[in-house]
Amino acid sequence: MTSVREWIREAREDRWGLLVDLVFAIVWVTVVDLIFRVLEGPDWAYYLFMLAGIAAYFLFFMSLELATSER
Repeated sequence: MTSVREWIREAREDRWGLLVDLVFAIVWVTVVDLIFRVLEGPDWAYYLFMLAGIAAYFLFFMSLELATSER
């Protein structure tokens, strides 16, 4: 088990990555929740969209990395 000091040290080393991950997760969950509150979709579709956030996260950052590496 990692100690709090180790966790804080790692968080400081990768602060922007953690912040971007947190912002992406908050935005994804908020958008999906708002869409399903308005449309009143079925629960299975709601959870499917939440799981699709994992794929969206990796695809978004892979494409971002690819776009910045081509410069």
